[in-house]
Amino acid sequence: MEKDHDDAPVLIGQAGPLKGQRWLLTKPILVGREATCEVVIPDRMVSRFHARITPTAGGVVLEDLDSKNGTHCNGLPVSGPVVLQDGDLVSIALAQQFVYLISDATTPLTESAKQTHRLMLDLRSRNVLINNKPIDPPLSALQFKVLHILFEREGQVIDRQKLVVEAWGEEEAVGVSDQALDALLRRLRDRISAIDPSHNYIVTVRGHGVRLDNPSIL
Repeated sequence: MEKDHDDAPVLIGQAGPLKGQRWLLTKPILVGREATCEVVIPDRMVSRFHARITPTAGGVVLEDLDSKNGTHCNGLPVSGPVVLQDGDLVSIALAQQFVYLISDATTPLTESAKQTHRLMLDLRSRNVLINNKPIDPPLSALQFKVLHILFEREGQVIDRQKLVVEAWGEEEAVGVSDQALDALLRRLRDRISAIDPSHNYIVTVRGHGVRLDNPSIL
């Protein structure tokens, strides 16, 4: 039985010729240059049958089909089956990028929160709006994931190591340094301040962690 539309995981085209297009992952799909693929990328760098994405009981699995120019997940080459995590960035050769989301649904905000707070997130479109102005170009998958974690616990201080584990995943978190997290937070602050330089949304609480300060619209 197929999942309901809002509960199904989704693949969204990012950089590349398929930017903005989306595919619900309710059944296995082939990605490639061949016209019979469910996701067709019209680029010679892409193999005829390049990659396969399969929903399973254990999660959605990404596989490279011995493509000539490779498949990457979050910048790492895919050499065997990879279980995708929410926000993962999938690259097909150098031709097309996708972001994977575990649910085709918007961030669960109330109407009052949408109307009264400066910063809003929309998981469906993966947009970040500040004072109703979108951050453009969109944040990277990792930047969006970190902001989403902070957003869901607005006002709460999140321990730095806990933030790293939730954003990068337990296995990759081992190799993430304090400097790497600081660099990501700095880039995130820069992107936000380009829209609203009047307020520091991402606050570092020394000795404790990081929190999001998302004020009401005056």
